[in-house]
Formats: sequence, C-alpha cells, structure tokens
Amino acid sequence: MNTIKEFLSWIRTSPSLMMNDHRISPYFPSVDMDSNVAVHSDYDGNPRLGFLYQELCRRQFEASHEYQVIVEELQLQQNNRTIGAIDFILDNLATEQIEHWEVAIKFYLLKDDYWYGPNAKDRLDKKLHRMLEHQLMMTRTEAFQALYPNIDDISQHLLMQGRLYVNPFEKPEVPEYCLGLKINPQRVTGFWCYQSQFEKVTEPLYQLPKPLWATGCNNENKVPVTELPKHFIHCQSETGQFWFIVPDDWPQSSM
Repeated sequence: MNTIKEFLSWIRTSPSLMMNDHRISPYFPSVDMDSNVAVHSDYDGNPRLGFLYQELCRRQFEASHEYQVIVEELQLQQNNRTIGAIDFILDNLATEQIEHWEVAIKFYLLKDDYWYGPNAKDRLDKKLHRMLEHQLMMTRTEAFQALYPNIDDISQHLLMQGRLYVNPFEKPEVPEYCLGLKINPQRVTGFWCYQSQFEKVTEPLYQLPKPLWATGCNNENKVPVTELPKHFIHCQSETGQFWFIVPDDWPQSSM
C-alpha cells in the first residue's frame, strides 16, 4: 500500500524527461481526485514496471473530477494486423477537449553521447521518435477513425517520466538536446558505473526491486550489495543517490 501511495505521489510531482515541444506534458496533469475511489488499492497485475505505471496513471484519471476516460489501451487493427496501441483517450470535462495521452516511465544511461536503457536495445532518441511520430499519430489512422468517427479534434500529449544517469568516474559532457528537444536537467540525477568501477562507490548500495525504481528504498530489510550478478542492477545509496551497476561490456552485451 505504501509503495502505491509513494508511486502515485511521484507520478504527480515528477517533471518530464523532455521539454520544449507542445506535445510534451511537463507534468502529470493536476487533478482533484474523488476520495471514494480506491486509487491506493494494491496492484496484482503484470509485474513489469511500465504496466504498473500505466495502471496508476489510469487510476488518477478515473478518479479525477476533470477527466473522463473514454478508452484505455486501445489496440488498433488494420489489414488484419496490429498497427499500434493507444494508452488513453480522455474527455477533458473542463475544456470539452478530447485528449490523446501516451505515458511512459523510462531510465536512461549516458554513454558516448547516447542515452541507453539498461537494456541497451532501448535508446532515448529511438523512443522519442517512436512516441512522437508513431504512437501519437494513432488517432489519425483509418483504424481509429473507423472506431470513433465522431471524434475529429484530438489534442496530443506525451508524458515521459523517469530519470537520467551519468557515470561520475568518466565525467562526460551531458547533452542538452535529444532529437532537437531539450533534455530536462532536473532529471539528470542518477549515477551509473561499470562493475569494475563498483569499488569506487564510497557508500553502501541497496538493490531496488522494480516497483521502487522511481521512488527509491523504503527502510525495510535493506541488505548492502556485496556481490555483483552478471546482469545490471539498480540500486540506491545510503544517502539516497540512485545507481545502475552494469557489466563491463555494456552496452554491447545487451544490444
């Protein structure tokens, strides 16, 4: 329960990774929520972090006085194949505007001027391009328009929250932009290092399960990391600093 409450609060208060595009929302929209709706109830769905994140976004939209959820996770089919999915179509009751929202929580590590996910097949520039040029275009497809012919004026909104990490032992120059969009410097707050650099970390680290990647540790059953697995791990230090520890052959090893 506390994990859900903390994650909901984090979603409401954490700024976006990116700035200076009218389609990018700087924050989760400020909403007044119906206290009778069980937004803080336990979650027993798909354990992947992205699924939990989208579920908590849905709960806040559904509990809000400002929004009505028209459809969530709409799979679009065209010529007998799936062409994509839409996270949310919302009715903004205050403005009477229909809104298309795509939401994502992402964690990227800076290496050689690229921001890689811990699974390096994922990269910030690739993700941004797909979200802006493919996902947000789903409401303009024939497949969507066939399902909702009466909806023709839809605003586009991308919320991409998360955290960006740099290697303090390599002291890289942090890019200001990605795909021409400004990177929010408030979100460059994490550190990462190779396993061979782990001994340079000067305070204990505690491994985080995925539900706590965003919010960080609670103080229960914390055991310092002393042995490193073959794969990456995400940790938090005694003072609250977030760290990824990756294999020495990363990112090539996870591409």
